[in-house]
Amino acid sequence: MSIDLTTNYGGLTLCSPLIVGACPLNSQEPMRVAIATAGAGAIVLPSLFQEEVLRWNQKTGRHLTDAESRLLESSTRRSATNGFTDAESYLSLVRQACASSAIPIIPSLNGASVSQWVDFAAEIQNAGAAGIELNIHRNSPEQYGSAREIEDSIVEAVATLDESISIPLFVKLDREFTSMSHLATRLLSGTQGLVLYGRAPDIDIALDDLAIHVNWSLTPPGSITTTLASIMRVHAYCPAISLAASGGISSSSDVIKALLAGADVAMVTSAVYREGPDVIRTYLDGLRVFLERHHIQSVRDLRAQRPIEFSSEDQRRSYKQALTSKLSAEETQTATPTIIGDRFGHPS
Repeated sequence: MSIDLTTNYGGLTLCSPLIVGACPLNSQEPMRVAIATAGAGAIVLPSLFQEEVLRWNQKTGRHLTDAESRLLESSTRRSATNGFTDAESYLSLVRQACASSAIPIIPSLNGASVSQWVDFAAEIQNAGAAGIELNIHRNSPEQYGSAREIEDSIVEAVATLDESISIPLFVKLDREFTSMSHLATRLLSGTQGLVLYGRAPDIDIALDDLAIHVNWSLTPPGSITTTLASIMRVHAYCPAISLAASGGISSSSDVIKALLAGADVAMVTSAVYREGPDVIRTYLDGLRVFLERHHIQSVRDLRAQRPIEFSSEDQRRSYKQALTSKLSAEETQTATPTIIGDRFGHPS
């Protein structure tokens, strides 16, 4: 039986439902070739940050607001870890990647103010991009009067940017919203897809010097399970919007679960760092085996097997059961042991 892995992601027809998410690896031509050869449906380029776009706007004669000028003054030029140091270099990367890639290329813009990206987004489209991923970094809460104002600013910004381009716009959001399902509905008229969720760094406090440490690390394998319920809720409430599951995809089973939950594509990044681009082929082979075993001929047919979301009553019942059930003796013995320490945190 021939298995069709073709999928639609926000208007883009992809050869498979696996996308390699934004990371520095994707700025390298040999890596992009290997990713495409392994069967990925699309590649998201590493992010260009708002500071570089502001400098580009300044060079092209656009007037900067006082807030934008202060941002430039306080920022330092980023190192060339991604293979580019400014907006012009990024546009060159987009042109080169789009011209040589056999699969769609999606550049990524990262920052808090979308108004500064309108002109540059048009340049990205002209460079041949198949779409744009917008990674919104929100300003501090002090700049808003309420949570509603935060969402209003995002909805307005997305609509503004979407009007300036004709290629699909995908919005990458973090988890800190009152209701992602309702926000998805509000964004429906301005974006062609949502990426759930954007990764945040791990924050720790060093007790020796009381300093805050910001740590970036690979996403733990299998942590997509913490996202499945949210994807199911968003898909059930707003089925018209295309979804990408992001974070913790570490096996073909994770890919299948994400697709069944309501995602149209699954994004992998940490797995590529751990195992190389061939991991994409491994995941797709596992997906084919699953579809063949269940006599499903395509990813489109798999969508028809998506489970119905738990009702609120079922969720409440499961919640109460989890909080009131006692662990059995066997479960207690197999549970991870607790490490006892002194008041300074030293194990004893």
